[in-house]
Amino acid sequence: MRIAVDAMGGDHAPREIVKGAVKAARGLKGVSRIILVGDEQAIRKELALHGAIPDLIEVMHASDVVAMDEAPAQAVRRKKDSSIGRAVDLVKAGEADAVVSAGNTGAVVVAATLKLRTLAHIERPAIATIMPTANRRAVLVDAGANTDCTPKMLTQFAVMGSVYARVILGQKSPIVGLLSIGGEASKGNEITKETFRMLSDSPLNFCGNVEGHDLFEGHTDVVVCDGFVGNVVLKTCESTAKAMAHWLKQEFTRTPWRTLGALMLKGAVRDMKKKTDPELQGGAPLLGAKGVCIITHGSSSYRAIYHAIRVAAESVHHHLNEVIVSEAEKMGW
Repeated sequence: MRIAVDAMGGDHAPREIVKGAVKAARGLKGVSRIILVGDEQAIRKELALHGAIPDLIEVMHASDVVAMDEAPAQAVRRKKDSSIGRAVDLVKAGEADAVVSAGNTGAVVVAATLKLRTLAHIERPAIATIMPTANRRAVLVDAGANTDCTPKMLTQFAVMGSVYARVILGQKSPIVGLLSIGGEASKGNEITKETFRMLSDSPLNFCGNVEGHDLFEGHTDVVVCDGFVGNVVLKTCESTAKAMAHWLKQEFTRTPWRTLGALMLKGAVRDMKKKTDPELQGGAPLLGAKGVCIITHGSSSYRAIYHAIRVAAESVHHHLNEVIVSEAEKMGW
């Protein structure tokens, strides 16, 4: 399979992007080609640092870059030769099976929506992010692509999230929860209440409403919400994790005795860090686009790029989009 990678997207491009692509080319089976899209001279300069480069790596020149702070729709339309746009074009033309980018998230969503369109029976693509819980990984969808949603769109997000949890995360019968302000069916706004009714009547394994404190308890595999709420939840969780890590470091180094105790807990801390490390999750898939799209954080290191390419390859291998369409058809849309 062929993976197009936006080599110029992210805070550490193209260095970390190229490094992650080289690692994927050397370590992932089943990937027949990785196409690095961007400034060819800059990309080849980075490739030269890695010695003998696998034959499956190819470079495609793109003269422009969408900056992280640019307005997504305007940038995609104005910058016809951007690395994001050209990478998505490869998927549209059938020259790549998936695209990976650590660039401007909004621009990736806009490019995929405009150029690839959406799958049958799906109105809007949605960003799914993987969250660690007490005993498994959960999918939060939508994490920022759609700030205003209808009940039908939220139900479609539930279908796509359920398929992803089953096909990629290995949950046999994913439990779906609707994020609201209370567990009762009567809680929430009118959109949430109508979505509750639609999900209750669907063939999905719907457990009802879930609240913020339920997110990490491990009882739900898919949490559904609109992109406004989902993005707030995601950014809050990220900032909380960073704050906790900072506070722990302060307390562990406050006295020699605490430092000694921290050394004794080193293994447990390492395992906890690994469990919560977002770079190992493989990025956030843009579910619902006609083509596999994986979006990674702007600060992604080579590890995040490697795992994003891995998940992109797994999604293609397991025919993720075909399964989504099949499940959507069962909903009678």
